[in-house]
Amino acid sequence: MKIVLDTRTALIAAAAAATLGLAACNNPSDDALEQQADATEQASDAAADALESQGMEASADAVEATGEAKADAIEDKADAVREAN
Repeated sequence: MKIVLDTRTALIAAAAAATLGLAACNNPSDDALEQQADATEQASDAAADALESQGMEASADAVEATGEAKADAIEDKADAVREAN
């Protein structure tokens, strides 16, 4: 079975993974935020890989860049939590 994803579906999948990471984050510690950042980046990488396998290079690059930006923002938040403690 071949899975077909368009850009919108890939972005929704990445956003859903990020949202699940937020919902699972009951502890505001930097470790939990780092794990969330990793999950966000992994989800966007997976979505980008799926798009790339379908020859949608530009869309894959956009999804990957968006995921990296979100992960970086979460890591910045983790750094702020770490510094506050």
